[in-house]
Amino acid sequence: MSRFRISLLAGLTLSLNAHAALAGPAIGQFEMKDLEVEVGAIEFQSQNAHAFGQPNRKFENDGGEFEFDDNEYTRQRHALEVEVGVNSFMRARVGIEFEKERFDDPGSAALANSFDDLKLMEVAFEMVAVFVAPKQYQPGLGFLTEVEFPVQGGDESKSVIFGPILQYDFGRWQALADLYAVYHFGGGEDDGKFDFQYALRLLYQQSKNWGYAIEAYGTVDRLGSSGTRGEEALLFGDHDQHRLGPIVYYTVDTGSSPRAALGLSALEDQDGDDDHAAEGATLNIGIGWFFGLNNNTPDHTLKWSIEYEF
Repeated sequence: MSRFRISLLAGLTLSLNAHAALAGPAIGQFEMKDLEVEVGAIEFQSQNAHAFGQPNRKFENDGGEFEFDDNEYTRQRHALEVEVGVNSFMRARVGIEFEKERFDDPGSAALANSFDDLKLMEVAFEMVAVFVAPKQYQPGLGFLTEVEFPVQGGDESKSVIFGPILQYDFGRWQALADLYAVYHFGGGEDDGKFDFQYALRLLYQQSKNWGYAIEAYGTVDRLGSSGTRGEEALLFGDHDQHRLGPIVYYTVDTGSSPRAALGLSALEDQDGDDDHAAEGATLNIGIGWFFGLNNNTPDHTLKWSIEYEF
């Protein structure tokens, strides 16, 4: 059955200082987007990441004026999201994101690797269209479009993310690939560039409760000569980031769904099947450890997630 999914990710972005915030590599949440949609399903999500072993920051001192590379490094990232299955081919998500970022322009070499406080950051809207729903030994195909922008506007860069989602289920295994272009626009000196962003997973579902995966996340900063390079990019170049590591998922049934109490138990699929109404609630917990694969990427990243669906 073909499915179409819409997700709305929300957050708020605050400037770290009065300087223009240039577009570094597009590093988002380390989260896979699959092609599964359940009618009327509601899911609360907490997606979290902690990075360790930050790359050394490059800088130049020109007569007392410092220029720093614009590689994006976030020590902490926390997203709280709510997702709703609208119908058999649509779902929507809304959320807020907090980040503890390295200062864009610290002003001195002593503060080159210093961090701002944990803050509420960016707003985003996302849509996923499922053209071919995945079945056993039959690949699925979808397409994602997402718009991200800062609440304060001004010199902050905005971005549009778009590209295919590929899913292939074979026995207990699942292969998943999210392949996106990221277009930066509006604000700063470094707008109008394209990045390439990917998320890859090979998952083995050992049982109903336990799943084991290898996941990879990465960004190629600036495709070709797209966009207008700022002074930092001219001095230090662009900054690709790549991560790879294992992750474990644990899923458990938590009893009857609270949807009935909300008056939502009678929602039906387009084909008339009330297949979600009788289902209970599930809790999914994921925890993984990722290794940086190049000098622009933190040495280690801890990823953990909590998802409650009913």
